[in-house]
Amino acid sequence: MPPREATDPLKEIKGSRSTRLLGRRVVLCVTGSVASIEVPRLARELMREGAEVYPVMSEAAERLVRPEILEWATGNPVVRRLTGRTEHVRLAGEWKGRADVLLIAPCTANTISKIALGIDDTPVTTLASMALGNSIPVVVCPAAHEPMYRNPMVQLNTDRLKQLGVEFVGPKLEEGKAKMAEVGEIVECVVRTLSVKDLSGKKVVVTGGPTVEYLDPVRVITNMSTGKTGVSLAREAWRRGASVKYIFGGSLRPPDYIPSVRVVTTAEMLDAVLRELEREKCDMFIASAAPSDFRPTKPNDRKIPTRAGSLNVTLVPTPKIVNEVRKRWPGLYMVAFKAETIETEDELEEAARRFMRESGVDMVVANDVSGGKGFGADTNTVMLVGGGKTKVIRNETKDVIARSILDRVVDNLRRRRLSSETTT
Repeated sequence: MPPREATDPLKEIKGSRSTRLLGRRVVLCVTGSVASIEVPRLARELMREGAEVYPVMSEAAERLVRPEILEWATGNPVVRRLTGRTEHVRLAGEWKGRADVLLIAPCTANTISKIALGIDDTPVTTLASMALGNSIPVVVCPAAHEPMYRNPMVQLNTDRLKQLGVEFVGPKLEEGKAKMAEVGEIVECVVRTLSVKDLSGKKVVVTGGPTVEYLDPVRVITNMSTGKTGVSLAREAWRRGASVKYIFGGSLRPPDYIPSVRVVTTAEMLDAVLRELEREKCDMFIASAAPSDFRPTKPNDRKIPTRAGSLNVTLVPTPKIVNEVRKRWPGLYMVAFKAETIETEDELEEAARRFMRESGVDMVVANDVSGGKGFGADTNTVMLVGGGKTKVIRNETKDVIARSILDRVVDNLRRRRLSSETTT
């Protein structure tokens, strides 16, 4: 077997999952919590997203995790103390190679209070002071026993840091402890921190997944949708700074950091959507769910016995959610999905444009589902119709498709705003 091309074997995983953090420098600071045993995995996950990770440890952290482990995990030397090389300046000073984000995971209650009070007595607190003074984003992942975390002074210092723009991830309160957030949630928060916030301040409602209609208490009519695209859209809007509410059917739940409502029937989904849109002044509605189009006229209260033989069921249409929303909010920006079993792209575009005219939505994401294509898969092929030149996205992951959809949405909202400013 020929030798591999010369590279750092510890960093071969960089960008193996995505390039969302490619070219980004993450200073990963570790303090003395037992949750530090999760840090090597956190470092590797950040690298899989493309990040270059520079580890910094307090003396207390070294009693729990050996520095050699973090050097292996990141491929970079560990800053254990500040020396004449001015490590704090190299990592967070005013120069080209400084950090893009300072991540403190786990962060003890002691460290939270020190940072809030400007106390620099460990490499971690000194790096935090440098970052706060140099407008480098700081992300804190608390971990402590719950009574310690609830200490009014710790809460006061947490609020102080939040007022300064420090992002907090977690903690998860359970078993009498304030546990560090899950690794996946921390990685997503870092991605969000470093993403362009082109939906900042926007309120977005997204629907996803299937709904069901009952024939009897145990039998239902439904479809093949899983909700993967809906979750990707909700997550992408959240990364871009939007306030997101996800309303979904099926079993695929969104991450805990995205507020959500689970529904079962199409009527329940419609009620939840209308309730959310009435509760908040929303800027956008993305209807990516696949609600059942038909329901039985009268579901049986009891299980239909199979000995009855053949069964005749009369179905009637369910309410069209996008139509109901458009009637009540004529100015709301709306994206809808259109699934067809169709032979050509021209026919698919024609069906999408007809749907746009009938429903009054601003943009349609259409796809051919012949043979069950796209359902349950991680990839799909879709057509974006409306708000610009028709675009076909072929065989891409649903995360990439979600980014493309929201790129077009952001551009459309910008042009709508500029047009409004010109007319006024």
